[in-house]
Amino acid sequence: MDLAYTAEEEAFREGLRSWLKAALPSLPPRPDPADWPARRAYDTAWQRRLYDAGYGAVHWDAPPAQRLIFLEETERAGAPYVGANFVGLLHAGPTVAAEGTPAQRDRWLQPILRGDEVWCQGFSEPGAGSDLASLRTRAVRDGDAYVVTGHKIWTSHAEVADWCELLVRTDPDAPRHRGITWLALPMDAPGVTVRPLRTLAGTAEFAEVFLDEVRVPAEFRVGAENDGWRVTLVTLSYERGTAFAGEVVACRRVLGEVARLARGNGRWDDTALRRRLGRLHAEFGALWRLVQWNVSEAQASRGAPGVGGSVFKLRYSHARQELYDAAAEVLGADALDADREWVADRLSSLAYTIAAGTSQIQRNIVAERILGLPKGR
Repeated sequence: MDLAYTAEEEAFREGLRSWLKAALPSLPPRPDPADWPARRAYDTAWQRRLYDAGYGAVHWDAPPAQRLIFLEETERAGAPYVGANFVGLLHAGPTVAAEGTPAQRDRWLQPILRGDEVWCQGFSEPGAGSDLASLRTRAVRDGDAYVVTGHKIWTSHAEVADWCELLVRTDPDAPRHRGITWLALPMDAPGVTVRPLRTLAGTAEFAEVFLDEVRVPAEFRVGAENDGWRVTLVTLSYERGTAFAGEVVACRRVLGEVARLARGNGRWDDTALRRRLGRLHAEFGALWRLVQWNVSEAQASRGAPGVGGSVFKLRYSHARQELYDAAAEVLGADALDADREWVADRLSSLAYTIAAGTSQIQRNIVAERILGLPKGR
């Protein structure tokens, strides 16, 4: 695989760089991180500007090199990341594009790309987090609708979402991976209750979602009834394979800032710290190469990212924690100041070894699907 950019790709970079230089100065100040309604308005307005400029669908259908250049340049310029649009843009939308009917693609994809509608993810449950196939939220077919009852948890952005990619059990007697269905749930449907959860970092990024006999039209089912596990694997492959790619670029920038601070405050004299930062530099460089490989492989196969996404997710989530641990070491006593840069990021980094499938789940996937080791159960 040739990882060098062509002249045409560099021309795309120059065009994007010029557009960002003109667009970013007119952005309003970023809202308070804890104010999710304001963050939704900010993030969706930025997505609309990208859409109007022709960059709205770059995560979906642009050539791999352009997608990578987009991540590099938006981070270099300090542009907003996807924010509240994370689920819709980076895995619900691609799932609908891959598995939805023509009518479903017409209904949901353009509103996501324009920033008109925000999605959340209703996968995790109190008794089914890492072991997703243990989910108990049930849906019973009643005429032209499913009646859904259950409880979801750790639902990112639920309080500001319009739609939820929802997993439900439609056949309780089937083997646990075969009785699941993937539905698009309108968050304003009667019977949906959202209760925000305050995290260690002090924001309400997550929520519990309670579903009390919620009627979901059958036409909102993506894929066949009881075939939701296969559709879910498509969603998870996007979530683990490419959805965190932009954050690797951000981590490389933060690592450079940490090194500069260490040189300025004397911490650079610590040989062990220098080795730690050097190893992280190599780690994030390798992760970016892995991102390039995953994106190129998905494009070459005209499908979703493969199990290489689990290798990426496993290493990235740990490297992110190690980065902010190193930042805390460089900050010294300032690491106890909640208003100091990187402190909230350090707290939120703890969730990365759980989000999108725990590290234990990723190790199982790597062992079974890449190394060919026998299943543990």
